[in-house]
Amino acid sequence: MTTTTTPSPPAMATMTASGKPLTNRWLALALLVMVAIVNYADRFLIAGLAQPIKAYFNIGDAMMGALMGPAFALLYTVFTLPIARAADRHSRIAIIAAGCAFWSFFTLMSGMASSPVMLALARIGVGIGEAAFQAPAAALIAAYFPINERGRAFALLGTAIYIGQMTGLAGGPAISAATTWQTAFHALGVVGIVLAMASFIIIREPSRDAVAHAAPVLPLASTIRLLMGTPSVRLLATIMALGSLSGVTFGMWGPALFERAYGLSTQAAGTTFALSFGLPGLLGVLGFGFVADKIGKNDATMQLRLTALALGGATTMILGVTWTNNMHIAQMLAIPAGLLGGGWSVGVLAGLQYLLPNAHRATGTALVLLISNMFATVIGPVLAGQLSDWIAGTGPNGLRIGLSVAIPMGYIGVWAALRAVRRLENDKEALADT
Repeated sequence: MTTTTTPSPPAMATMTASGKPLTNRWLALALLVMVAIVNYADRFLIAGLAQPIKAYFNIGDAMMGALMGPAFALLYTVFTLPIARAADRHSRIAIIAAGCAFWSFFTLMSGMASSPVMLALARIGVGIGEAAFQAPAAALIAAYFPINERGRAFALLGTAIYIGQMTGLAGGPAISAATTWQTAFHALGVVGIVLAMASFIIIREPSRDAVAHAAPVLPLASTIRLLMGTPSVRLLATIMALGSLSGVTFGMWGPALFERAYGLSTQAAGTTFALSFGLPGLLGVLGFGFVADKIGKNDATMQLRLTALALGGATTMILGVTWTNNMHIAQMLAIPAGLLGGGWSVGVLAGLQYLLPNAHRATGTALVLLISNMFATVIGPVLAGQLSDWIAGTGPNGLRIGLSVAIPMGYIGVWAALRAVRRLENDKEALADT
């Protein structure tokens, strides 16, 4: 094995294109984290309210899985690449703020739906808006933070997954119990619109460096061929796609599993699941980021080795949670599952930003996330829900079998991470020459 030394990072932008100083990078990151919390809270809110929504519309697990997955993700995937392409050439923060306002408006509309079709249409609107966040945000963080601080920055952004999960799974049912499930969507939509305005006003767009301005503007199809022809990009996409399919499917159906397997109410199941996994996940993502920055200082591939270890351990733990009949054992297994599963995607995002040249950074990130979301959000929840309906109706064992088809896909992600370790440096050099 050859250990390579990461080159010295280039000087970071300190000014906007108009010559104004940038927003304090930690303030900018804090606002992006808050926007991301709303982003993820919206995704998990519908999972936390699955049972009352099913009862209100009189639908089954397969339809509920479609509302959790394809209704959100199909147009999300369609819009991800063109929006990211725009972010490589135009203001990333303007795109992020517009997207946040757009998805928050349709979150409000979700609470006004009077039929499953109307709710599905609102979720489509949410998906279009959320397509404007992840890739532009990753590229903006890379512009604000030097290489040796990106692990921490992405880790802090990653905490939004778990704060959003707890907000959606615990906060949503609590609001529903006090009022109605619709009120939870209304409240989240208003918060998102306020955050969109604050982010646009406060965060300043960094100037593009000389390399970015000098880079050739390839057609989108040529850019996709270039990126997908790079082995490391394909492997990083595989890690994100199958690791996320495993974890997101479990996260979406976990509250329903706790409700059915342990006889909990909707509110108690959402709160128990969110706290059991969310708090360890928060610690895990923060710990991963700081450890990744430390061990990856002289070897960028170490972050991917850490990703493989964490993803493999987390996959094993959530399989155990799926099949135990004892809630206390499930809560005990949730601690290592959260600690290990909390941060593995940080290593993938950091690896992507290291690998991709500035001119293709948002587009490349979006391409990987598009593939990831097709598997994690479109295929995973629907597969588990459909198998549950076919096998055992609303009982826990059908859902367990459905989850047990999806969760082990994380092990293939482990294999891809170890393969990517061998390719990363050579592929970075090849992309730099394009």
